[in-house]
This record gives sequence, structure tokens and C-alpha cells, in this order.
Amino acid sequence: MPYIPNTDEDRREMLDKLGLQDIADLFTPIPENLRLKKSLNLPPALSEMELLQEIEQISKKNKSDLIIFAGGGVYDHFIPSAVDSIISRPEFMTAYTPYQAEVAQGTLQAIYEFQTCICRLTGMDVANASMYDGGSAAAEAITLSVASKRKSKVLISETVNPLFRQVIDTYVTCRGIEVVLIPQKNGTTDLDKLESSIDDNTACVLLSQPNFFGLLEDIEAAGEMIHKSDGFLIASVDPISAALLKTPGDCGVDIVVGEGQPLGIPLNFGGPLLGFFAVKEKLIRNIPGRLAARTVDTDGKPGFVLTLQTREQHIRRNKATSNICTNQTLCATAALVYMTLMGKVGLRQVALLSMDKTHRITEKICSLNGYESYFDGPYIREVAIKTPVPAKEIIDKLIYQNNILPGIDVGRFYDGMENCLLLSATEKRTDTEIESLVKALKE
Repeated sequence: MPYIPNTDEDRREMLDKLGLQDIADLFTPIPENLRLKKSLNLPPALSEMELLQEIEQISKKNKSDLIIFAGGGVYDHFIPSAVDSIISRPEFMTAYTPYQAEVAQGTLQAIYEFQTCICRLTGMDVANASMYDGGSAAAEAITLSVASKRKSKVLISETVNPLFRQVIDTYVTCRGIEVVLIPQKNGTTDLDKLESSIDDNTACVLLSQPNFFGLLEDIEAAGEMIHKSDGFLIASVDPISAALLKTPGDCGVDIVVGEGQPLGIPLNFGGPLLGFFAVKEKLIRNIPGRLAARTVDTDGKPGFVLTLQTREQHIRRNKATSNICTNQTLCATAALVYMTLMGKVGLRQVALLSMDKTHRITEKICSLNGYESYFDGPYIREVAIKTPVPAKEIIDKLIYQNNILPGIDVGRFYDGMENCLLLSATEKRTDTEIESLVKALKE
């Protein structure tokens, strides 16, 4: 640990060695208008024991045993015990950047197999070693499209996860990229508005499948529109739903991104998460992050290496495709173990169970007075329900009175949708839990 001077004498000695007169001189590189002009409002210092006791008391305020019907990109799926058992092995838990291939064959193979599974799930040709989360993956797909097409306009559907859109807004700030939001119509992207918004300066279109409201989008129609103007179609997909749907690759998608948390990663109060990123072969040299590949050594034996690294650490910064210089290896390994354990049949079974339970709970809720589906249209694992009172009131009451998290308040993200509850039922939700939610809503 760095030495921290904690007495006046120590501070004076440090300043003398640095040739400075005052502690404030350490901050001269920071512009004056950006410096804090007042003292930090910090509580008195605590010993380690006192600090741990305080943290424990604060943690008890968390509701960690809720029955969860919320989704919005992060879901309460069952995770086989083998997942934690395998990724807790020290070679996975403590593994760092696998620069030295000769001592990192296990990590490199895990990354390679993860990439392979993502390609098979999405129908794409190449996947990278993972991104931080679904939002950053979507943002990287936007910047890739702008750089590749040398166009500055991007179209994003209003039905894309609003949290993803916030991350994208952060990425494109000060880059001269024009972001046009395409409105929703009856819960899905307004394709007429999309078509009229595409011009010769449009680099890409971003849609979700399923979208934030749980509805299925006409991805292929959107692809035909943007491809006529030589732009890319980006699809943000749910990996569990992908086990039931036609693959994005077969729908003409150029770039596939998504949140990989449903693939064996715990909720953990919102993180860490896992972004996946896959493309058609023509874009292999444009993808961000790192890429693992299989090769042979001088003796003809198979081995694994990092390849085609266009990260700013490895090439001239102005030539780099991204400043993302790492990936979520531990989370990606967990996703690999989960997908390997479940297999194609198991993933499909999880998706079918989630769909069946979501449909059953929707039918039960919509039979109650004051409740109905917010939109008409096919859905798989998520549904928007119109509520008789603001969804926030329902959520607050059920959390504290019934120990149930009934869903997401859509009004947080969309004006005029305060009476909309977005809920999801995974394979974990039992008939008893479903009945408990229905009863609580009725009351």
C-alpha cells in the first residue's frame, strides 16, 4: 500500500521532499473551477472493528429475501451449484489478463469456448471475449458502426432498454454523433417512422429482441430498411429468449449485443454484469475488446492465444477500435459453465418454463378488476401490465408488506406510463409464489 502521511510532521516532510509549500499545491493540475471549495462532510474516523459493525448494521436494511418478479435485463434464474464450484477454483477466480499464452491456456480456452457458445446462440460468426455489461456492449456497437461506415447518424428504438440508452448517451457525448430516438407504437418500434428517418448518413439502427416491454420486434423488416442505405442492423437480445427465437444471424443482423447475466450470474444487487458482443465475419477486425483463438504450436499441438487485438494498449491509440482494455473473464466463465451444463435442450427448457409462467401469471392478473395488458402482441419472458394505481405505489407496498418485488415501475423511464408494471416470471417462481403475487395485487 502507498504510504499515507498522518501527522503534521509527516506531511511537512513529504511536502519538503516534493518541493511544495502546502497540501493544496498537490492539486494545481486540476483547474481552479473544478476544485471543491469546501471541506468534506465526513463523520469521525472509526476503528476497523467499529467500521465493520456499522457496515453490518447498514446491510441489514437490504431486502435480500424477496420473491422477485422484476426483470428489465437482469433476472432471477436458478443457478446450478456446479457453476460457483467451478469458477471458485483459484485458476479462474484469480486469473488476470492472459497475455502469456504459455501459462494461461486454461483461461484462454475458457474464453474461446465462451465465444463459441455465444456464436452458436446468436447465429453469428465471431464473438469477442465479453464486455462489461449489455449497455456498454450496445454503446460499443454504435461507435463501431459510426467508425466503420464513416457516418454520424444512429437510430435507436424507444423500446430499447432505457438504461442501455443512458450508457449510449454517455458514450456519444462530444463525438459528433447524432442520436435519433424512434418512437414506439403499441409497444413496438414504429417501422414507418424508422423508415422515414433513415438517410444516407445513417450508420446503424439499434433494436431489442424482445424489447424492453417484452414484445417481439420485426427485426427482419428493420434490417431490410437499413441495409438499403448501407447501414448496420444492431440487435440487443436476451440470451434466454434466444433459445426459442430465430437467431439474429438468420434475421440479417450485423451486430448482436446483450446482457449475459441470465446465464448463471447472481443478481448481486445489480452487478457485476456481463456484456456479450458478436458480429458477422466481415467485421472481425473492427470488434472491440479482446479475441481468443485456437491455433497449433510448432509441434502441431492445439493451443489458444489472443489474436487480432485492436485495443489501444496494443496499437496506436488513434487506430484502436475501443479504449475497453479488459473483459469480464470471471463472469464469462460462469456463463460458459452455465451454458455447457444446460446445453441447447436445457436453455430451451428454461425459456419455455419462463414463458409459460409469465403467460399464466399475466392471465391471472388480468382477470382482476382494474388490471389489463398494456399492449397487445406476442411476448416471451416479460409483460407490461396496466395497473389501477401508479406502479410505484404497488411496488413499495408489496416489498414491505408482502416481501414481494412485483416488477418494474415503467413510469421511471417513460412519461405517461406511471400506471404500468413490467413483470417477469422465471423458472424459479413456484405456483405458490405466483398465487401470493396475484392475491397481493387483488388486495
